[in-house]
Amino acid sequence: MEKVLRVRGGRPLRGRIMVRGAKNFVPKAMVAALLGQGPSQLTNVPAIRDVEVVSGLLNLHGVSVDYDVQSGILRMDPTDVELAHVADIDAHAGSSRIPILFCGPLLHRLGEAFIPDLGGCSIGGRPIDFHLQILREFGATVDKAPSGIHLHARNLRGAVIELPYPSVGATEQTLLTAVRAEGITELRGAAIEPEISDLINVLQKMGAIISVDTDRTIRVEGVDKLVGFTHHALPDRIEAASWASAALATKGDIFVEGANQPDMITFLNVFRKVGGAFEVLPDGIRFYHPGGELKSIALETNVHPGFMTDWQQPLVVALTQAQGLSIVHETVYENRFGFTKALRQMGANIQVYRECLGSLTCRFGQRNFFHSAAISGPTPLHATEMEIPDLRGGFSYLIAALAAEGTSTVHGIGMISRGYEAFIDKLHALDAEVELR
Repeated sequence: MEKVLRVRGGRPLRGRIMVRGAKNFVPKAMVAALLGQGPSQLTNVPAIRDVEVVSGLLNLHGVSVDYDVQSGILRMDPTDVELAHVADIDAHAGSSRIPILFCGPLLHRLGEAFIPDLGGCSIGGRPIDFHLQILREFGATVDKAPSGIHLHARNLRGAVIELPYPSVGATEQTLLTAVRAEGITELRGAAIEPEISDLINVLQKMGAIISVDTDRTIRVEGVDKLVGFTHHALPDRIEAASWASAALATKGDIFVEGANQPDMITFLNVFRKVGGAFEVLPDGIRFYHPGGELKSIALETNVHPGFMTDWQQPLVVALTQAQGLSIVHETVYENRFGFTKALRQMGANIQVYRECLGSLTCRFGQRNFFHSAAISGPTPLHATEMEIPDLRGGFSYLIAALAAEGTSTVHGIGMISRGYEAFIDKLHALDAEVELR
């Protein structure tokens, strides 16, 4: 039976916690290990559900995986890669979308691959069409069946690929496939997030030849073989920003060990504009509420180097405590404001709109999606009973419960463990009053 978390709010979060490797990088680096002819080692690996899922999928494909949770060291040996049984992949993957990224490496190693129906958070469309079309461009044959999608290829060849939108997943797919494809691949309109850069670092260590231009063009010269890697994962900038927003919403003071300023510059600027304060130290960043009123802002999410969509939901909770009217325009995922319904039940004054309340060119303006929000504050929040809707929205619910007066009951907290390592232990370390039942 799914456990629930009881959260007694109304007190500041204070203390020190640590963030390890990025959820949006570590699983992808684990997939990259499939391409190597020898063992790989990844350090700074967090104990999150996505790491568990990918470890299991690697095991199903014959990869030996050894993970020391305490040290965060993960070793992978792909010497005996084999095709897993369809039913096993389907059962183990669950709602994860990671299996789609196995396709390129498996086609190189085995000449075939299979992916089940894909899940993920319900925050908007994440079609796999980009992925399948990319694999076709490289020469793969794609056959759809009721059980999932079967792919075959004798020899993958480099291609010219232009993305209509700088999709992180499609960029990862291209990189993981192009590095061993025959010839040169040119990817136009690529995502350039820090997690993509770190994946490129890993692939270069393995023997790949990859160049990145300033116009979002990535060129990959295919090589005959790749070796294993040793790499230290970049820290999770989303988790760090989530704790920063929690400090702001609860009028707290949190030192986030491992938080990295260069990857968070855009967030730090907004955090300061809202009225938050921070101190960058050699081993992390201290985030705190300096006292006084928080300030309303106008904000638009965007791909890197813009304000990250995953930073938006936790910050919205803090904006409910800001003086005046804040406007948030979501341009990355069309349904990311579904979580605001629970905030309104807690007393927040939030209105969502189909119109683009911003200056950025937006894909959703004429498509009937509620992708803009107006947050009027400050409004006191009161405790309620809530069900976690998705990963980032779920952590935002926790922040709201911690900021609210009274005791909230939070259901579906297992979703949060997909991307937040030991978050209940960290809440205890910050003197939060939470109880798992």
